[in-house]
Formats: sequence, structure tokens, C-alpha cells
Amino acid sequence: MKTVKAGDAAIPALGFGTWQLRGDAATDMVAAALSGGWRHVDTARRYENEVEVGMGLRLSDTPRSDIFLTTKIWPEDHDPDALRAAAEDSVRRLGTEPDMILLHWPSKTVSLEKTMPALCALAADGLCAHIGVSNFTRPLLARAAALADRPLATNQVEFHPWLDQSQMLGLLAQRGMALTAYIPLAKGRAATDPTLQRIAAAHGTSAAAVCLAWIMARGAIAIPKTANPARLAENMSAMDLVLSAEEIAQITALAEPDGRMVDLPGIAPVWDERAA
Repeated sequence: MKTVKAGDAAIPALGFGTWQLRGDAATDMVAAALSGGWRHVDTARRYENEVEVGMGLRLSDTPRSDIFLTTKIWPEDHDPDALRAAAEDSVRRLGTEPDMILLHWPSKTVSLEKTMPALCALAADGLCAHIGVSNFTRPLLARAAALADRPLATNQVEFHPWLDQSQMLGLLAQRGMALTAYIPLAKGRAATDPTLQRIAAAHGTSAAAVCLAWIMARGAIAIPKTANPARLAENMSAMDLVLSAEEIAQITALAEPDGRMVDLPGIAPVWDERAA
């Protein structure tokens, strides 16, 4: 499977997202994804499915060493002691050490000066192999990286054709990091977009596969979520889809001034495109 260089990690370019998957559905879908060739699984403590995701890993016949597993820690646990306790609890729930732990959102109450050394210590002490952040703006990312004593692998952020993340992609590339795209299919919008449908028809594939291929062509990692086993192979087909430079440009041109879909009041930072 194609991988993306991310700090000191090599992360599969296509990952299975598990947001909103619960109970047996989470276990069954993770196992099905791994059986279908997926080798990257993304979860978070906030998703309340780490136990089920871990069960899915064990139900599959895929060696654990072949799987890249990510979890994320919510801001309420970013104080150093709480961060350590949360990471240890995630290891128990998953039944294995995750390959990567991310700060799920920047905290508004605990400084990065406190959190980043504690995050680095998780990797130093073997609770994970790699670390990174999620939902960090460019200024916050620069601060986090400056406070880390080891490479940050990724910034997991919203990214799809309607949200321009060109500047974030450029900054991450400069730092040797990768962008990991959540809601890469824009909550289903990709499936019905005329531009994506037209390009998909030319390639004999789906609009969703075209969207995922575009994200990977931009150098990013995509972590689509599905509760439909039939979608797994369709999404995986994006790995073999090669878009022309013109097609990539046409999809990139779909970006809208306010294309962001995820914005949590009281938690989200002031996004780069809205900063003064």
C-alpha cells in the first residue's frame, strides 16, 4: 500500500475512519476493512469505540505489525498527568499500543508548553511510536513543533475539495509532516458533485474514489469513514486511480471561501481562513 512520509513515520495513504461507528458495527467494519486490504485505522477516545476497534483488529487475520493505528486525546485531558492517564487507558481499551497519538483539538485551558513535553514523553516511554496534532491552525502548529523534542508526524484536519488547505499543505511539507484529511468526502457531497461525477465517468469509477484520489495526489492522507461494507472496495480503488494534472486542477478549483463543515463552538480555534 502507498505510504506517506510523515515525520519519522510512514503512514498508509488511505486509512479507515471510525467516527460515529459504535458497538458491533465498529468491530465488524474494522475487521472487514483489514480483510479488504486496508492497513491504517483511525479512532479517538471521544469516539467511544476504542474497545470495539481493538476487537476488530484482533478479529482480522492481519498481523498487528502491518497495521498503522491512530488514536486521539481530547483537550480536557491535555494536562500532563491527565494526558498520561488517558494514553494508558487507550492502550488498555485498544488492547495494544497505538502507532500514533494525536492531540484531538488544541486546548483553550492547558498551554502547549505543558502539553507538548508530556506528549513527547508518551512516545519516549513506548505508549506510542509517533505523535502529532489535529485541528491545529498554522500558528498553533508552529508553536507545537517548536516545543516538541521529536518530529511531529501529522496535523489531522478537515480537507476536501471545498476547503482550500493549500497553505497548510505547504507548511506541513516544509516541516516534513503530512496532512491527514478527515471528512474527505465532505459528508457525502463528493458523491453528487457534477465535476467529480464527470471525471469519475471518464475513469469508470465513482465520484468518491476520484475525491480520495485527488486528496492523495495533493500529498495528503485520507481517512474516509463508512458503515457500508460495499463501500470499502470502492474507496480502496482510489489507490490505483491516477488523475491528470488538468483533472486535479479542476477539482482544486471547487474550493469555496467558507467551505468548512466542522466548527465546534467553544472548542475550535480561530481558523486560518478567518483569522484577521
